[in-house]
Amino acid sequence: MITRIVKMTFKLECIEEFKEIFHESQNLIKAFDGCNHLELMKDIDHENTFFTISYWESQEYLELYRNSYLFKNTWSKVKPLFAEKALAWSLS
Repeated sequence: MITRIVKMTFKLECIEEFKEIFHESQNLIKAFDGCNHLELMKDIDHENTFFTISYWESQEYLELYRNSYLFKNTWSKVKPLFAEKALAWSLS
C-alpha cells in the first residue's frame, strides 16, 4: 500500500477554480484502478494551501495513474493555478 501526499499552494484568486476542478475529477480518480482512497484537505493556517491524500495498491498503480490521460488532463488545468511548485511524497 502506498500513501501519496501532494501539497499544493494556489494563487488566492484561483482557489475556487481549483476546488471546481477537483470536484469534477475526484470520482474519476477514486474509480481509477488501484486507488483505494482520495481526500482533499486544507491547511488550517494558510487558506491557499491544500493537500491531497490518496492510497494506492502499489507504486505500479500510482505510476499507471500518473501516466494516464486523466492525470495529465487534470494536472494541466491545475498547474497554472499554483502560487508555488507542488510538492509530493509517496510513503509506505
